[in-house]
Amino acid sequence: MNLLHIDSSALGQNSVTRELSAAIVSQWTSTLDGVQVEYRDLDREPLPHLTGGSLAKADPAEAADAERTLQQFLDADVVVIGAPMYNFAIPSTLKAWIDRVAVAGRTFRYTEAGPEGLAGGKKVVIASGRGGLHSGAPSDFQEPYLRQVFAFLGIEDVEFVRAEGVAYSPQHRSDAIAAAKAAIPALVAPLRKAA
Repeated sequence: MNLLHIDSSALGQNSVTRELSAAIVSQWTSTLDGVQVEYRDLDREPLPHLTGGSLAKADPAEAADAERTLQQFLDADVVVIGAPMYNFAIPSTLKAWIDRVAVAGRTFRYTEAGPEGLAGGKKVVIASGRGGLHSGAPSDFQEPYLRQVFAFLGIEDVEFVRAEGVAYSPQHRSDAIAAAKAAIPALVAPLRKAA
């Protein structure tokens, strides 16, 4: 099984989503045999934002990195993404990554019946960290956007491990992280039974 681990938080060691995504990957690797992990830190190694030059493949090095990024995604059976909420949405570095994996003819196509996702059969787990409380609120542009993107690519198995209200107080942060971590084993348990 190939697992792609993506982090996008700019907060380094203070990041809730980095802590949660690492815990998710650890649960996967300690529970199941043969998990191969590839890691990409979009804060330390950001992808350039999509431009006309990117689409024209004007820079051979950028085009090669875009192809590697897409192939990593295509090869993954499981994708674990650390996705903090920044200004009600996702970090621009994560959006730049999405722009490199949402590629017409490779991960989706348009048909007479409408768009068709070509990247199905994967599981995506998103470690979400939020300073406030946004679940189900009009201020949440993060989760609906990510669900839509992956559904557009044909991926229906999308789960969220969420820590909210982490900016309210140290106690809120601690409680939210503990509750999120407690939900992680349930993500892998059905796979262990099937194996």
